[in-house]
Amino acid sequence: MAKEMQGKVCLITGGAGSIGIASGKLLNAEGAKVMLVDLNDAALKKAAASVGGGDVAWATADVTKSDEVKAAVASTVNRFGKIDVLFSNAGNFGAVALIADYPEDVFDAVLAVHVKGAFLCAKHAVPHMNDGGSIIITSSIVGVKGDPGVYGYITAKHAQVGLMRVLAKELAGRNIRVNTLHPGPVENEFQLQVEKNLSAILGRDATQFFNDVIPLRRHVRAEEVARSVLYLASDASSFTTGSLLMVDGGLSA
Repeated sequence: MAKEMQGKVCLITGGAGSIGIASGKLLNAEGAKVMLVDLNDAALKKAAASVGGGDVAWATADVTKSDEVKAAVASTVNRFGKIDVLFSNAGNFGAVALIADYPEDVFDAVLAVHVKGAFLCAKHAVPHMNDGGSIIITSSIVGVKGDPGVYGYITAKHAQVGLMRVLAKELAGRNIRVNTLHPGPVENEFQLQVEKNLSAILGRDATQFFNDVIPLRRHVRAEEVARSVLYLASDASSFTTGSLLMVDGGLSA
């Protein structure tokens, strides 16, 4: 039986994180050649070993720096040829604070990673993408809703939807599909750190708080997010573009 991603080339930013690793592992298992991109070379080497299989490489880059993103794209093309899938998945969280107290430098840093980062990845990758490819941008459940004090992260996650919609319209002529992925709270270290900080603000355990308000009563696993990445990356979603795919256990319902 043919694998869903046989021979496809996938570039994943945030490649050393749990979603990046889980997605890389699944895409590689389905026949894809995978380039993992993140900030730390040692973490990337470990991530690549975890992804396993053949045709897995890594490149360090700060997605907020145009020359570094361009170099990572060039490394991908030099190693594997053109690009079929861009999974723009790099992220940071920032802070939770009242508007008068929210640090401007933190706001700038969060938008730089999520919004400028996704923009630069598309800017440099699109000229090297095969027609019929796919761009996936990791947004969030908060890309469709708001919460007090989360100014940087929520603004950035909404902005990614706007970027996706512009790209979807521009690239439709090349049959390159562009969609955003919207996980709810994920069972990983990134979310755990966020919840540790939120617990003090809420005055209760934030992990349990989220589990109480998610209709499916738990956090999503990185492997479950990866299955949605595979759907958007593969021909299974051949007529899906400009869409928001919720992977949130019903939290946005």
